[in-house]
Amino acid sequence: AISQFTLYGDGRKGRRPSFTEAAPPHIAEPLFNQFVSALRMNGIQRVETGVFGAMMQVVIHNDGPVTLILER
Repeated sequence: AISQFTLYGDGRKGRRPSFTEAAPPHIAEPLFNQFVSALRMNGIQRVETGVFGAMMQVVIHNDGPVTLILER
C-alpha cells in the first residue's frame, strides 16, 4: 500500500496524478492505517507500507495485467 496514492490521486489531467485535494496528513494517516488494517483483517497478511508521506523509491515487478480505476 502506497500512502501517497492509495487513498487519493486525481488522474483527470496530464500524465501524473495530482494530490492537491488529498486530506491533510493528520486526517490521511489514520485513514491509511485503517485501510492497511482492513487488508490484514481480510486475510492479506503481507502488506508493505513504508513510511507514511515519505519520499519512497518503489520497485515493482508486474506479472500479468494491471487494472487502475480512475474516477472522474
